[in-house]
Parts: sequence; structure tokens; C-alpha cells
Amino acid sequence: MGIIHSSRQPAARRTWRQSPPWRRLALASLLGLLAGTGQAAAIDGYAAVDPFIGTAGNGHTFPGATLPFGMVQVSPDTDTPDFKHAYAWAAGYQYHDPTIKGFSQTHFSGAGHSDLGDVLLMPMAGQLRTEPGRADQPGSGYRSRFSHASEQARPGYYAVSLDDNRVRVELTATSRVALQRYSFANGQTAHVVLDLRSSIYDYPGKTLWSWIHIRPDGLITGYRQTRGWAPGRQLYFALRFSRPPTGHQLLDTEPTPVYRGFAPPAAHEPAARPAIQGRALEAAFDFGDLKGQALVVEVAISDVDEAGAIANLHAEAPDFDFDRIRRQAEQTWRHQLARVEIQAAPAMQRSLYTAIYHALIAPNLAMDVDGRYRGPDNQVHQARDFSFYSTFSLWDTYRAEHPLLTLLQPPQLTADIIHSMIASQQASPYGILPVWSYAGLENWCMIGYHALPVIADAWMKGIRGFPAGQALQAMEASAEDPAYGDLKDYMKVGYVPIDHEPEAASKTVEYAYDDWTLARMAEAMGHRDLARRFQTRAGNWRHVFDARTGFFRARLSSGAFRTPFDPAVAGYGSDYTEGNAWQYSWYVPQDIAALIRAQGGNARFVHKLDQLFEAKVPAGAFANVEDISGLIGFYAHGNEPSHHVAYLYDYAGQPWRTQQRLSQIVDSQYGIGPDGLTGNDDLGQMSAWLLFTAFGFYPVTPASNQYVIGRPFVQRAVLHLPDGKDFTVTADPMDAAHPYIGKVTLNGKPLQRTWLWHKELTAGGELHFDMQASPNRQWATSPAARPYAMTPDDYR
Repeated sequence: MGIIHSSRQPAARRTWRQSPPWRRLALASLLGLLAGTGQAAAIDGYAAVDPFIGTAGNGHTFPGATLPFGMVQVSPDTDTPDFKHAYAWAAGYQYHDPTIKGFSQTHFSGAGHSDLGDVLLMPMAGQLRTEPGRADQPGSGYRSRFSHASEQARPGYYAVSLDDNRVRVELTATSRVALQRYSFANGQTAHVVLDLRSSIYDYPGKTLWSWIHIRPDGLITGYRQTRGWAPGRQLYFALRFSRPPTGHQLLDTEPTPVYRGFAPPAAHEPAARPAIQGRALEAAFDFGDLKGQALVVEVAISDVDEAGAIANLHAEAPDFDFDRIRRQAEQTWRHQLARVEIQAAPAMQRSLYTAIYHALIAPNLAMDVDGRYRGPDNQVHQARDFSFYSTFSLWDTYRAEHPLLTLLQPPQLTADIIHSMIASQQASPYGILPVWSYAGLENWCMIGYHALPVIADAWMKGIRGFPAGQALQAMEASAEDPAYGDLKDYMKVGYVPIDHEPEAASKTVEYAYDDWTLARMAEAMGHRDLARRFQTRAGNWRHVFDARTGFFRARLSSGAFRTPFDPAVAGYGSDYTEGNAWQYSWYVPQDIAALIRAQGGNARFVHKLDQLFEAKVPAGAFANVEDISGLIGFYAHGNEPSHHVAYLYDYAGQPWRTQQRLSQIVDSQYGIGPDGLTGNDDLGQMSAWLLFTAFGFYPVTPASNQYVIGRPFVQRAVLHLPDGKDFTVTADPMDAAHPYIGKVTLNGKPLQRTWLWHKELTAGGELHFDMQASPNRQWATSPAARPYAMTPDDYR
């Protein structure tokens, strides 16, 4: 598990000896550094990245090889248990497992759900075994024990020694091709198993159909269709070895398949019929004694067809040159990581560069080299003048991950992402923008229509290069589809009734924020009637606010609040999505000023925030809600609804309390061990939160063009912006003894407000923090110093 603080020992009350060993080492490193020169030497960002951070507990990251926003993620898969207990193995790998089952080509980074794990390969020397075997019975199958001492992981490269199989495995990747290099024991017969039955989050019947074809030129192509998280997902592959096999076996372990109403598809190429097809296929390839020569395997994937996979293979990995591809991967990652220069204590530096790495793994390219891709209608489409991306965990990533990309990446990436969303909406059978999609398909996980803030935030920041008129139409269509999440009732009465739709309180307040972002973009584009309509809808959060209790609550269609009510209750069937009333009653990012007034004013608002962080959480309160982790009182940093909450003290005129809470969160929720993420990284959101927070500001309200100031955790950070300008953050002194802001200057001038404009960052310059030991209760406390709110006069 990650660092989850129970009610019996809240984060703020941990002692030095009760802290995890890696955290004590990190703090010792920090104190030792600060006791010396007080300066942290700049280091190589590439070398600072540790892909093992987040691979234990609930982080759900993988240590294998991928490129920024790459289509393949080749990585080891370990001891996934039966599918009912597979949550911790969402990325296929858990650091504390003793065996590796194989190396598959696709993985999610930090997702809260398991899938992928396509085209599993496993090398072995000596006796061939074609079943994976059991983790607790060495030698019972092709899985192998390994030691972390033999593992290496760097961005774009992974290596491990398989002790039972007597093979050294190395992994690297291009955008669409995974490369694996195997060095076998001398004097042993070499084998490679290809298992199309295996998946992450496996269960009986997940593979609907598959085939394997061995072509005359030795190229191996294949297909499988799964009924996983995205129903009917199709994946094609093209695989080849650097040496021809001396023999092979094609095995169907379910010779009499039960179709259960499923009709197997025909091969896409009539002249290349599969050599074997079925629902439970594997193959074994023999290579004899390789006499010390390494074997390289190249695997290209496509969501479109075998021809696409073959074209991807020839375009990106034509010559089995593993070392060249590895060098290219390293150069690509070095270029990306060099966009930010960070000087901080060694542990923080390591965490932050790893956070940059994790934040750049997704979204993922999802088209072939010829521009073809599969859309949410499960049909093949052609991208023209843009690159098609997928893997959108939007309920998570609209908050900080996408704003980070708008700040640090070239605008064309965000433009392509938005263009991809529009193309998906146009091909969607339901006519709405992506909610949670991957491989071009929609799985409908989570709530809201959070593609809207991604699009509006980009437009408000001046990013162009996508069809804005089509984007606005797609946003409006998504916000008015009566079949989605009970929008029919929401549009009629201003809230989602709990007797018509589950998690109704959460849906109401999230819809209201998304509506506000549409209003912002419509107003900026001159569509004033549309803007007024959605500006009105942005106030719908008021319909689920209970002034008597001070919490958001679900209402019945009769208008009454649902009873009984306990703000601590969470779980499926409750009023809230992955949370409770304590965690969701702060979700009005577009109008915190009005929420403060509704709560009874600044003093009562601050008191309630303190209650959130200092609550005594009943034992087992979240036993049935696996996503709620990283608890500090009822604040749950391991899940996204809490991510903006520590910054809300700024809105009530007490920024020093934001600074205090941020110190508490960063110290307890992030670290440099495998369990260094207390919750799912969620396609980069946990990492993006840490990056923004470490720089001293955070996008509480995407589409407002404001970043709310917290406190920095770096001595110096230089953000090399896409247009060539630099924005530098400095802090002095930066140590554990000086956690509070004394004063702030922007380009040498005093800054007496708790926000920055986006244009102030992109203009370049320097933001400097003078830190001190005690709170400065005079800095930026006036009403005029507070961040954006839709109705600011409510409290000014």
C-alpha cells in the first residue's frame, strides 16, 4: 500500500521514527544539504528519474520502456492474482512481487482500472514450458523469479535478469514499436513464448478472438479482440526476430471454444489467412544454442489492421538495431526533461523529475504512420493535418495534467489532442466528446464532461490550430445529451435527482463547472447567448448545497434532500463519486467566493477546512472504496476531488494556512520509494499536482487563466517555455525550517496577490519567494488579493 494515514495516526502526528525509511532518508538528505552550503547542485534530469516510483501500493505505474506520449509501453508483468483482486496490478507490475510472468507491449500509467497487457512475450533457456505456472511454485511454468538488484530502469529503457529462465532481458521502444533484447545462457536451447491469452485484469472469456499468422518471409502477424474495459477493442501486431527460429509450435488451449453469441471476424487480408485462430492461442519459437549471440524481438502494434502494424514496424524499427533505438529514446527523453531545470534537495529533485516523466507518458498516440486510426464507432478513420491521440482519463487530468501540457509543451500537442477529441465526438454513436477513452474507444468511466475544460482552457490561453467552431459545437452537444448521466433532469430542474441517477450530488456540481468553462469559451468567441445560458447553468451547484449542514447533498426528484445523511459515508450507491460529503463540498472551482458566502463567511469557511484536515476518520470508513487513499483527516490526496482543496484558504484571506497544508501534503503523500505515490497517478495527474505545487502555484480553475499561489518546494526552477522564453522560480531560504512565505516579487516588483496570470508566466521573467519560519498574516490577505470567482462581489 502507499502511505495511507489512518484516523489513529493522522499525517500531521507522525513522528520521525514512525516515518517510512525512505522518507527519513529523504529528510536526512534535505537537512544535510541545508546544513552545508544551502545550495542544491543542478543535476542531470534524465539520471534523476526513477521509474520505480509508484510501482508499489496504489501508484499503478510501470517501470518499462516508452516514449513521451508513445503508442507502446513495453514492461514486465508480475504476479497478477485472480481478476477479482487485481486492482493493485492495474499497470501489470507490483514492486514486491517475486516473479515476472512476461513482457507485454501495452500498459496504462497510473490508471485506476486494469486492462491492456497485450502480446505477452517470455524468453527461456533449456526446457520449454508453455503455461505460465504459479508464482509460488518455481519451475511450474514459463514465469521466472527475479531480483530487484538485477533491474535497471531509465526513461526509455528497462532491463532485468530472469533467474529461473537464465535470460537477461532489455526493453526499449519507438512510438509504435517495442524492442526486446534477450541474452541467453551459453550452451542452452533458447525459446520464446508468445501468449495471446494473457491480459492485465484477466478473467475467463476476456479474449473474444485471436489469430496468429506466420508469413513466408518469417514475419509473424496477429490479432486479438477483447471484451475488457473498452468493449470490443481490437489490436493487431507484427513481430519479427533478428534470427530465424529453428522451429515453432502454434497452440490452441481451447480447441472447442464457446462463442456465447460472438461471431469471429474474418481476417482483413484474404491472401494471408491465419495459421491458427481461436480464443486461447499461444506460440513457442525455438532458436537452438545462440552461442552468446543476443536475440532481438521487434513488436509493432496497430488498432487498425495487420498492414498498419507492418507499416509501423518498417517505418520505425527497420534493422534490429536495439542500441540505436535505445539511444534515440534516451535523447528524446533528455530533450523533454530539459524543458525544466530544477534545483532542490536531492529527494525532491528526484521526485520532481520523475513527476515530469510520468506526466509525459499519456495521452497516447493512437494512429498508424499513415494517419489511420480507430474511432469510438469501432470504424477506421483517417487523420488529416493532425495526430490522433487517445488515453484520456479526463475526470483526473483536466485539473493539472492538461494545464501542465499547455504550459510546457508546444501548442501543437494540445491542438492535436483537442482535434482528436473533436474527431472522436464526430464519430461517436452518442455524439459526445471523450469521457475516458483509450485506443480510440470509449469506456464511459467516471462522470462529468471534462473534455470541455481542456478545450476551453486551451482556447482561453490562446492555443489555436484546431477547428474552434466544431469544438464549441461538440462542447454544447456533450453538455446537452439527455441520455448522458441524467442531463435531461439536470437541464430541466438544475440538479441530478438521486432517485433517477446515482452519485447525483457529484454529477450536479461537476456539470456546473464544465458548464462554466463552455460559457467562458463561448463568451470569448462572441457567442453571447450561448455564454449566458451556460453561465446560468454554472450556478446549479447551489441546488445541492444544504445550508443547514453546510454540505453538498443529493436531492430527490421531489426536491427534498435524501435522508438519512452522514457526511462521512462513501461508496457505491452514495450521493458521491469516489468520495463523501467532506471531500466533495468544496467543488465549486468556478465560484469559491460564492461558496464561502454560502458557508457563512471566511471564518466559518476556514474552520470547516480545518475540520476536513483534522477529522478523526472512523476505522474502516473507506474499506469498500479502493480509490480513496492518502488520508489526512478526510482530505484524500490519493483521489482527485481533494486536489484543489488546500489552496482554498487563499480565497478566504488566509494564505499562510494554504502554505501550512501544502507542507503537510507534500511531506506525507510523495516520496522516492516504490510506494512514493499514495494514490493512482491517473495518467499524470498526481505528478502534475506535485510539479505545479513545487513551483509555487496551481491551476485551481482551468479556463480562468489564473494560477493560485501556494508555496514553493524548489530552490530554483527554470521553465523553458515553448516559444523560447524562460520563467524562473526562486526561493530563499528553502528548507524545512522556513515553510512560510514572507514576501513575493514578480520581476523584482512586490506581488500582493495570491494568483498569477497565465500571460505573466508565458511572458517570461522571475517569481521570487522570500521564505520565513513563521506565518506572514499580512501578505495578500485583502479581498482584492484573492483569486478568481464567478461572482466576486459575494465576498468583497
